[in-house]
Amino acid sequence: MSVVSSDPKLAFLEGGGEATRLILARDWTGHPMGPPQDWPESFRIPLSLVLNSPESMILAWGPDLHFFFNETYFPLLGPRLSWAMGARFDEVWADALEQARPIIDDALAGRTQRFVDLPWKLDTDRGEAHTFWSFSYSRVLDGEGKVAGLFIFTNETTARVHADAALRESQAQLSQALEELRGLNVTLEQRIIERTAERDRMWDVSPDLLTVIDPEGTIRRINPAWRVLLGYEATDLIGRSVMDFIHADDREGARAALRTSLEGGVPRIELRMHHAEGHDEWIAWVGASSEFEVFSVGRHITQQKAAEEALRATEEQLRQAQKLEAIGQLTGSVAHDFNNLLTVIRGSIDLLRRAEFPAERRQRQIDAIADAADRAAKLTAQLLAFARRQPLTPEIVDVGDSITSLVDMITTLCGPGIELDVDLPEVPCRAHVDRSQLDTAIVNMAVNARDAMAGQGRLTIRVKSEAEAVSERQVRIAITDTGEGIPPERLDQIFEPFFTTKRLGAGTGLGLSQVFGFARQSGGDVHVVSEPGEGATFTLLLPQVDGLPVSEGRVAMATGHKRAEHRVLVVEDNIEVGQFAVEALQTLGSHTVTTTNAAAAMEELKTGADRFDLVFSDVMMPGQSGIDFAHEISRLYPELRILLTSGYSQVIADEGSHGFALLRKPYTLAELAQQMDRLFDQ
Repeated sequence: MSVVSSDPKLAFLEGGGEATRLILARDWTGHPMGPPQDWPESFRIPLSLVLNSPESMILAWGPDLHFFFNETYFPLLGPRLSWAMGARFDEVWADALEQARPIIDDALAGRTQRFVDLPWKLDTDRGEAHTFWSFSYSRVLDGEGKVAGLFIFTNETTARVHADAALRESQAQLSQALEELRGLNVTLEQRIIERTAERDRMWDVSPDLLTVIDPEGTIRRINPAWRVLLGYEATDLIGRSVMDFIHADDREGARAALRTSLEGGVPRIELRMHHAEGHDEWIAWVGASSEFEVFSVGRHITQQKAAEEALRATEEQLRQAQKLEAIGQLTGSVAHDFNNLLTVIRGSIDLLRRAEFPAERRQRQIDAIADAADRAAKLTAQLLAFARRQPLTPEIVDVGDSITSLVDMITTLCGPGIELDVDLPEVPCRAHVDRSQLDTAIVNMAVNARDAMAGQGRLTIRVKSEAEAVSERQVRIAITDTGEGIPPERLDQIFEPFFTTKRLGAGTGLGLSQVFGFARQSGGDVHVVSEPGEGATFTLLLPQVDGLPVSEGRVAMATGHKRAEHRVLVVEDNIEVGQFAVEALQTLGSHTVTTTNAAAAMEELKTGADRFDLVFSDVMMPGQSGIDFAHEISRLYPELRILLTSGYSQVIADEGSHGFALLRKPYTLAELAQQMDRLFDQ
């Protein structure tokens, strides 16, 4: 704690910076003003103003005009700085007192003085200096109206005065040069005529488009290349706006380039220009302006553009070929995982169908089926995240609670040789993310850390809130391992799909790719810091939000209480999925009507939309999509609630769910109930 903040009597010195330090450092014993704690209020207030001002200020106080100044005044004191604080004015500025005394006397008498660029002789550490100053003197009265001191605003203007003098000298020299220049006019005019003829020859033979336009974009002059490249004669162009000959999608960029030229810039832009025969040609322009004209040069690049596009297509084909090769390597392990899950599901169903199967073991097999289905859904979600085509259903999630719920799973995944250390903040850190994908990302990073430690070491998960900027708060989830680290040459590859350092069949290379895809889709990012032999830290950054997370109890409550008997129109083209949806809705107490496409559903609504409280529709259907169908319902029947469901949709992946509630397949009865509760609670 500083002396100022710890002593209330010194509070008036707060904010004075180094000037305050000089005041506190001085020994005030025997000084006429006494120690700072005893200074009168009439002095404290103006002194606080001086100390906190960004301008160069002085306060001279008392009969002897004791000298006080702020930090901005420091450079003007030179060698006097170390002892001037609190000294007498006539001691500090002894060399200038003869000039200053009449001004001081006038100010003390109430005649405020202000001077601009006043010459002043000063003794400095480099000898006598001739300086210039602008300042004003005004008196300060105490509470009884008596003169207590002087308030002085001062600023050295020596540099500006010298600059003005130099400018005047330069102007004189310029005038002389101009006079000499006039004597060269005859020679220069002849040279201009010669150069103009050269320019005209270049203008006529240039293979590039040469153009002169005015600030409004009107064409004033063109060269013959316009006829060769775009098929126009001068009479077709002169007097018309250049925008008339630019592709509509490129005009805004052309206007911006024109503005840049007029502001003194030299813009470069590629535009599609209309050919006289009706097609477009690519032209690369560069422009510069004089006061009233813009000169532009345009190079024909249509063939270059075609070559670049062909190269991009070839590169994309190569990338696709590489991805297909990688997918071919992945197919076996993915099929193996799915076959394992299907074996659990198929086997459990066969056991449940056996009449003699013990009742006490039935729940175990039902749980096995549910667990296998969940794991299959997560594998599908992981593949969709790799493809960057996974629709997210974000909600407000307490990140600390999510990690707490994963501790047991991560402990099991890591095994007994890895010590797990979890550091969570006391204050909740909330993010607006897809809860399932957040869990998957954390598990993927934990598994990656586990593999890096080869079964032995420490895994640390740390969560904290951090402000990157005034308007941006982030939740940081850092996962640190004590493994062998990542070689620098591989740091740029680790988030690439299918990249893995594991042996064939031991990993797909999708884990960190899922983390990267989830972070970007959620408006965040993921960073990694690692040194070989020093382990690695993966940091997942997510935008932090306020608000309360979705209650964990709502899913459990969703199937455990009697709800209203809602009337639901089900739109699902897959018969089996539609049957499950109907069974689920009826189990939740709803009445259902089923259709297999949007057209049939719209006919049902036309016969009486008031028969339904909710439309539950798939997104991917023959004919009209679920998104377009939902928009049409909102327009025609705005009172109807809409719930969409999809396992994957390109529209949703690219554009989101357009503001409609979305239930991602595969879904459970509890998740369906939760979504319905949300809709009917709104």
